[in-house]
Amino acid sequence: MNKFPRLNEYKVLFYRIGLAYLFYMMARILFYFYNQNLIKIDSFVAFIKLCYHGLAFDTTTILYANSLFIILSILPLLINTRKGFQKFLFYLYFTVNLIFYTANFIDFIYYKYTFNRSTRASLDTLQNESNKGSLFLNFLVGYWHVFLLFFLMAFLWIYLYKKVKVKHHESKPNFKYFLASIFSFLLIATLCIGGIRGDFRKSTRPINLLDASRFVTDASQADFVLNTPFAIIRTWNTNTFKKVNLVDKTTIDSLLVPIKYYKNNPKTKPNVVILILESYAKEYISAFNKDMNIRNYKGYSPFVDSLAQHSMIYTNGYANGYKSIHGMSSVIAGIPSFKDAFTSSPYPKQKIESLVSVLKSEGYDTSFFHGAPNGSMGFLGFGNILGYDHYYGKNEYNNDADFDGVWGIWDEPFMQYFNKTISKKEQPFMATLFSVSSHEPYIVPDKYQGKFPKGDNPIHQCIGYTDYALKQFFDAAKKEKWYQNTIFVLVADHDNLIYYDDYLKDQNFHTVPILFFSPNKKYVGVNKDWAQQIDIYPTLLDMMGYDKPFRSWGRSLISEKKVPPFVMRYSSDHYQMMSGNYICTFDGEKAVGFYKKEDKDLKNNLIGQRNAEMNLLEKRCKAFLQDYMERIIDKKLTSKDK
Repeated sequence: MNKFPRLNEYKVLFYRIGLAYLFYMMARILFYFYNQNLIKIDSFVAFIKLCYHGLAFDTTTILYANSLFIILSILPLLINTRKGFQKFLFYLYFTVNLIFYTANFIDFIYYKYTFNRSTRASLDTLQNESNKGSLFLNFLVGYWHVFLLFFLMAFLWIYLYKKVKVKHHESKPNFKYFLASIFSFLLIATLCIGGIRGDFRKSTRPINLLDASRFVTDASQADFVLNTPFAIIRTWNTNTFKKVNLVDKTTIDSLLVPIKYYKNNPKTKPNVVILILESYAKEYISAFNKDMNIRNYKGYSPFVDSLAQHSMIYTNGYANGYKSIHGMSSVIAGIPSFKDAFTSSPYPKQKIESLVSVLKSEGYDTSFFHGAPNGSMGFLGFGNILGYDHYYGKNEYNNDADFDGVWGIWDEPFMQYFNKTISKKEQPFMATLFSVSSHEPYIVPDKYQGKFPKGDNPIHQCIGYTDYALKQFFDAAKKEKWYQNTIFVLVADHDNLIYYDDYLKDQNFHTVPILFFSPNKKYVGVNKDWAQQIDIYPTLLDMMGYDKPFRSWGRSLISEKKVPPFVMRYSSDHYQMMSGNYICTFDGEKAVGFYKKEDKDLKNNLIGQRNAEMNLLEKRCKAFLQDYMERIIDKKLTSKDK
C-alpha cells in the first residue's frame, strides 16, 4: 500500500469535483454566448475577472450537489475501491449533477424573458401551469440546440470522468488506514463547509444572490457571475413572496398612497448623514425611555441622550425587520422585510427607487461605510444594486491594527475615518455609516477596559463604547465646513440582548431609536406617534423639499396628512399593522386579531368586538401587503411604475 493510504482515492475525488468546476464554467460561457446582448461586459479582462468571481458561487452549488458523493468517497468503508462501489458512485454523481446542471441550460433561453437567473419563484410559477407537457414539447422543438448542447456536455463530462479511475486494492483495517481517513475526512469536511458558506470568516454570512452584485460594474453582470442552481438553492426557503388580491387599486391609492409627492417645504440641498447603529436598541437609551416607567432603569448612551435634547426623536419607533440587511433595505430603500428578507428573496436585483437614486438625481455624491470586511452582511452587493457611488469597508480603511479580531474596524477609529473621508467630498453628499462594535462577542478595545459601565448585559459596555465613538465623531465633524448644512439621522438596525421585562413583551420587540438632528435646530422635540424605519426615506425628502413623485410605503414623519402614523412588521408568525388605537394581526388574507395599543403582550384579542376603526385598519393592512407583493414581484419599485 502507498505510504499515504487512500492517496489515489483522494486524487481521483478532486479530479471528479474539478470536472464539475470545468463544466459549470463552460455553462457560464455558453450562458453569456446566448445572452451577450443583455449582459454588458466591456473587455476580455473584465470577462475573466467575472469568471473568477463566479467560482465562489460554483463552489457552493457543486458542494451542495456532491455532498453525499464526497462523504461516501472519503468514509473508510473498506469497499471504496471495489468496482461495484465505484459504479454506484458513478450513478450517484451524474444523477445529481446533471439534474442540477440542467437548470443552467434552461436559463440560456428563459433569461431573455425574465432578465434574472431562475429562482424558486420560477419553479412556483411553472407549478401553476396546467399544460407542462405541451410547454416542454414546444421548448424542445423551438430550442433543440440547447438540448443538443446539454447532451454533448453530459457525454463529454461522462467521458472525462471515466478517463481517471480509482485503483482497486484490498484495504486492511489497520490503525494507519483509519487515522489517515479520519484526518482527511475532517480536513475535507472543513473545506466543504467553508466552500458552501463562501467564506470562513465569522463576520460574513453565507453568500447569497446579493453577493454576486459585489463584483460588478453593471447590474446585468451579476447574472453572469451566478449560476442557476445556486439561485434556486439560495431562494428555496425564501419565497414567501406571493401575490394576493384583497382590495382594489383605488383602495391602495387612497389608503396606502404608494407614490408620494410632497410640497411642504422649500427645495434645499442639505448633506445627509445616516448613522445605522448595529444592535443599538431603544432599550439602551435613556432619552427614549422616559415614559416607559421601568423600575430602576439605566441607560448606557449619555452622548445620544444629550444629542436627543437638540433633535426630533420618535420614541415609538420600530425596525421593519430583524437582521442588519433588513435595516439597510428599510432605512435606505423603504423596503421592509417580513417572514423572509427582500434582499435574500428572488427579487432584489431590479431597479429600485431609493434615497440613493433620488439624491443622485439631484446631484449628490453617495457613499456607504461599513468597517467589516467588504461584502459582509450583503451591504456591498445591495449597495451596488441601489447605486451608491462609493463603498468604504475594511479594505479601504487598510489598517488592521484597528481590527477588532472578529467583525471589523473598531467604531471610534472608523468613525474618524468616516469624517475625514466625507470632509473631502464636494457638497451636497449623502453618506451612510453602519457601525460594527455593538455586537457579540461584546468586547471593547483594551485601552478602554473599565471606562464604560458593564451594566447588566454583555452588550451594555459596547453600547457605551459606540456612544463614545459617536461623540468623538460629532466633535470632529463640528469643525468641518459641511456640518452646518447637514441633516443627521440616527437609527438602529434592530434590537439585541434584552434586560428589562418590559422589552420582552411582543410589542416592544424590535423597537429602535429614530432621531433627526440638524445643527440649525429646525427639528427639535419628542414625538410619541407610531414610527418605523421605512419612514426615514420619505421624511428626509420632505425635509429637503424634494418636488417630484417617489415610491414609498412609509410616510413623512413631519407633515404627512394623507396616511396616518402606522407601523407594518412581521412578528410571531403574523403580519402586524399598528395604527391609531389598535394593533391588527393578519395571516396574509384576513385579520385574526385586534388588540388595544396598550396591550403590549397581545393578551386580549378583540376580534369579536370589531368596530369601524378596526375594519379600516384591516383594509389598510390588506392594501399594504397586496401592493408590497405586487410591486416586488412585478418589478415596479419606482414611481414610474404605477
